Amino acid sequence: MKRSFINAEIAKFIELCDKYCFRLPPFAFFTPDEWKTKGPEYDEIRDNALGWDITDFGSGDFMKIGLTLFTLRNGNLKNPEYQKPYAEKIMRVYEGQVTPYHFHWNKMEDIINRGGGNLVIQLYSATEDDKFSNEDVEVQVDGRRYKIPAGGKVILTPGESITLLPRQYHQFWAEPGSGVCLVGEVSKVNDDNTDNRFYEPTGRFPEVEEDEPARFVLCNEYNKFIQ
Repeated sequence: MKRSFINAEIAKFIELCDKYCFRLPPFAFFTPDEWKTKGPEYDEIRDNALGWDITDFGSGDFMKIGLTLFTLRNGNLKNPEYQKPYAEKIMRVYEGQVTPYHFHWNKMEDIINRGGGNLVIQLYSATEDDKFSNEDVEVQVDGRRYKIPAGGKVILTPGESITLLPRQYHQFWAEPGSGVCLVGEVSKVNDDNTDNRFYEPTGRFPEVEEDEPARFVLCNEYNKFIQ
């Protein structure tokens, strides 16, 4: 993934947040040079992988399979210094852009349509051997509990949210024709290294081709830019 593409996509994401009055914290706008001036008082951001995240999940086709995220807050299951038992993200999902099937071993999360188009979420329960179950899936949408068939879809319009339980496979995309979605996530502590189970093998962080200077630092690049 080219750095010019990453810079442009993050800039467009910021515009989307502004459009729906979702204000990002100051560290969202730190340049690599500014990060070099930030001392240990900012360790929580670096240690807990807060900040910008863009991925094509190893697909090589970001617009088809991909996601852009910003992690605003997070705890750390491995470091007792960070005691937050929760996390929060904001995400940008294009029409038809799929985040592929995965579940979390431990994390419970609410996925919230913060504005824009309609968000489509497709669900399966997991079997004991982590395959798709044929059983109906219990869903929780804004306090309402009901069941849908295995592989069924829930469509969230702006303002609606769904609670996803551990071991519930889910994939999602913005409904074609409805517009780009600004999507929130409120959850237990997020740990991408140990708590994600993708149904198909995927990549996580793309290799970056440095075709222009970085305007933003990704959450996996703090060591790269801050020496």
